[in-house]
Amino acid sequence: MMTKKWAVASAVIAAFAAHAVPAVAAENEKCYGVSLAGENDCAAGAGTSCAGTSTVDYQGNAWTLVPTGTCVTMELPDDRQGSLTALDRDLPS
Repeated sequence: MMTKKWAVASAVIAAFAAHAVPAVAAENEKCYGVSLAGENDCAAGAGTSCAGTSTVDYQGNAWTLVPTGTCVTMELPDDRQGSLTALDRDLPS
């Protein structure tokens, strides 16, 4: 009897977990050109493969998840601006 209860409880937990992930994704957006070297969430092109592989600060083709609506308003050095699409600036040599 206890095994059946655990199975039901596991199914309920899995169902809640499956619905929680899309909610988090909806609250964030990919923002290119805002992460420091080695701190990107994933890649957009040459010079990166995925999380933590950017080699240049503010690398234009590497993205980081940020709260929705904050990407282009972030204060970055040297008048840089984040972008919702990959950028051609600050790429590795």
